[in-house]
Amino acid sequence: MTGSSRTVHLAVYDTFADWETGHTTAHLARNGYTVRTVGLSREPVTTMGGLRVQPDLALDELRAQDSALLILTGADAWDTGDALAPFARAARGFLDAGVPVAAICGATAGLAREGLLDGRTHTSAVSFYLAATRYAGGSRYVEADAVTDAGAAGGGGLVTAGPTEPVAFAREVFALLGVYGPEKLDAWYRLFHDSDASAYEVLQGE
Repeated sequence: MTGSSRTVHLAVYDTFADWETGHTTAHLARNGYTVRTVGLSREPVTTMGGLRVQPDLALDELRAQDSALLILTGADAWDTGDALAPFARAARGFLDAGVPVAAICGATAGLAREGLLDGRTHTSAVSFYLAATRYAGGSRYVEADAVTDAGAAGGGGLVTAGPTEPVAFAREVFALLGVYGPEKLDAWYRLFHDSDASAYEVLQGE
């Protein structure tokens, strides 16, 4: 299930890993979605790559019903305290409202601490990274580049991936939102993950 909006919300915070969602947000924007950034406040943040980002809205302004998806990236702060825990709580609200969430890298640990991976199939960097959070979902961990858990009836889907899989992460998001049909989705992945030039023609086809 997804929200009715064509707006996707990208969480931004200091040291967020800007390379992890570049494919996702760029191709969502090229396919009719509006990407809006959301911070803890509207104060500017600086990415891990040194880019300065002015959030479009503060977290307390974010409403699941206004969104098609919440994207959470990795950042140093996921592993150094509870500063980003409000984003994990926001993810709970999205999932409870039937709106999907996509988390990559350190954000998966944040969701684990919030208990959101205990009953959902998921992945991350490595299993012992999440095990260190002492979460109860270890039996649902999958060794894969990226994983989508469709969610129970009435619940939102959840995409998870490790930090080295931004292209697979994007693939799962596109599949969840229905951005591309199966043939084009496969071609998109082959083009951007495998540098398969033949896939370009498939993407350009009607």
